[in-house]
Amino acid sequence: MPEGDTVWQTAKRLHTVLAGKTLIRTDFRVPKYATADLTGRTVLDVTARGKHLLTRVEGGLTVHSHLGMEGSWKVYADEQRWTGGPAHQIRVILTAEAAAAAVPASTPGALPTHTAVGYRLPVLELLRTAEEDRAVGHLGPDLLGPDWDPDRALGNLLADPARPLGEALLDQRNLAGIGNVYKSELCFLLRVTPWLPVGALPAEHTAQLPVLAKKLLEANRDRPIRTTTGRRGQDLFVYGRAKRPCLRCSTPIRVADQGDGSRERPTYWCPSCQAGPAPSRTRGTAAHRGTQHRTNN
Repeated sequence: MPEGDTVWQTAKRLHTVLAGKTLIRTDFRVPKYATADLTGRTVLDVTARGKHLLTRVEGGLTVHSHLGMEGSWKVYADEQRWTGGPAHQIRVILTAEAAAAAVPASTPGALPTHTAVGYRLPVLELLRTAEEDRAVGHLGPDLLGPDWDPDRALGNLLADPARPLGEALLDQRNLAGIGNVYKSELCFLLRVTPWLPVGALPAEHTAQLPVLAKKLLEANRDRPIRTTTGRRGQDLFVYGRAKRPCLRCSTPIRVADQGDGSRERPTYWCPSCQAGPAPSRTRGTAAHRGTQHRTNN
């Protein structure tokens, strides 16, 4: 599941193969941008902003994408088979030619290329770089970005003390980069349920929250497999472990939906290790709704 660490890794991979290179093919497979052509432009950089990707090219344009739940960017070298999904799931293709200086003079033929292919992207748009705030200006401090400000992030979370902690963590307007996995894992590490109102979080945990969130994402941004436990073969404490024994107390992990009714997501917790309210019903039936809020990406 793409979260802040996954998007950071994707940006790093795309930046490595595209930045400083000239685009020799672009193909936008969404109706609004079907005629857009960035051929001949140089890619300036690829940057992650929370769960958003910004690919900036010369001429003041930015390709803005969001991975959603199932989107991905894959990079392919010359003649490499494309394995990211069927052709109808491709939303954009960006092919860049390597800089001549990077190729030995003795190398015959055309310069090598790399192709970045975006699959199943729920958000894909071409906008002016000067207007990027239209797409990402609503985001709170980025846990893996240069704008990270733990005090501001904490202030955003505490601005609505009655809101369930799990919902507040997912709201990218509060802090950017946390998804459903880290939401469940953070609540477990803080020993509170995701339905506990933010304002009821014990003082010692309140101060710890932004520090712990950043620590988890930073520890995983360079790892191929996300882990929060530090245990070999046991990557996560609660997420995806419904009915399996808690790694602390052996109580079966539970799962229920949490959200505002329009976007509910599976939420995992240990009923013994985590203090606070629980949903009235577990997943599979109507879950406890909690305070009504929209979760912005």
